[in-house]
Amino acid sequence: LRGDFTDLFVYRFGGRALLDGLPVYEVRDPVKGLPFTYPPFATVVLVPLAVLPLGLAAALWAAASTAALAAVVALVRRELGRPAPGWLAAALAAGALAVEPVWQNLTFGQINVLLMLAVLVDLLRPDRRWSGVLLGVAAGIKLTPLVFVALLLLVGRRTAAGRAVLTFAGTVALGLAAMPAAAPAYWTHRLLDGSRVGPPALAHNQSVYGALTRLLDGRPPTLLWLAVAVPLGLAALLAGARWWRYDRVLGTGLAALAMLLLSPVSWSHHWVWAVPLALALWEHSRPAAIGWTAVFVARPVVWPPYGRQVEYTWGPLDHLAGTGYLLAALALTLGAAVTAPRPLRSRRVG
Repeated sequence: LRGDFTDLFVYRFGGRALLDGLPVYEVRDPVKGLPFTYPPFATVVLVPLAVLPLGLAAALWAAASTAALAAVVALVRRELGRPAPGWLAAALAAGALAVEPVWQNLTFGQINVLLMLAVLVDLLRPDRRWSGVLLGVAAGIKLTPLVFVALLLLVGRRTAAGRAVLTFAGTVALGLAAMPAAAPAYWTHRLLDGSRVGPPALAHNQSVYGALTRLLDGRPPTLLWLAVAVPLGLAALLAGARWWRYDRVLGTGLAALAMLLLSPVSWSHHWVWAVPLALALWEHSRPAAIGWTAVFVARPVVWPPYGRQVEYTWGPLDHLAGTGYLLAALALTLGAAVTAPRPLRSRRVG
């Protein structure tokens, strides 16, 4: 009813460009004027969206995202040892639509909820015969899920991690076969071009890089960014590995925060991981779960003026509100690190 499906247009454009033999990374979507920024394999996956009529594609994409959200709720509830009848999963999923990253996913026609489901299936059930394959596919579509391979290695699930890496390598090979001219360019200079995904100073970019850009009134030096982002991301990842042994939902969610902290661009709609984290927190601390959820419902990141680089004029209170998601993630990481259970004295919650 209210979405303009910006990213869905770009996805359709990528698939259509592949079918028409166009240089995918050299041209822009004629409707939204935006470039296609995903790996070459993603164009192959998105071809079906390009051949469907726009209305049907939008309806099916929104339905798939909503179904994936309900599936995430049910999967997480069962993993936490809680009942997950269909009516409850549907009710909680409907409630999750109030969470800004979730409804932003629907209005933009984004893919993040579908990727989150794929990652959770593998991370919550690493002993499955084909565990790791879905993670590898997700990484082939959007790279950043590779962080979860590191989590699998840290918790000793080397077989699943190996499957994920092999699957990801297969997606790279398939992308090279489908786009022999454009794919090599993507994996060289285009991959490292941060400007291809939008202005990093925009308030919606809730990454460490985005926060530093706004604070410094310009893009931070690479070494400074890495000096800040890497320790924070590593802290979240290590806390996630520690918790995963006792609460796989919370541990996986903390690894997702590491992914969001480390990425140069983490748009607000990338933060759909707020939902499984809220469900996990509810089992440990009701006030923490309520406070965490309130941040993503209240959407403080857009309380200050934003857009057209007005973020460079922010005052201290503007920065505080405009970095709300990032600050919530840092607070949760610190709390998780401090309260992480001891290996010999604790048991898994739920």
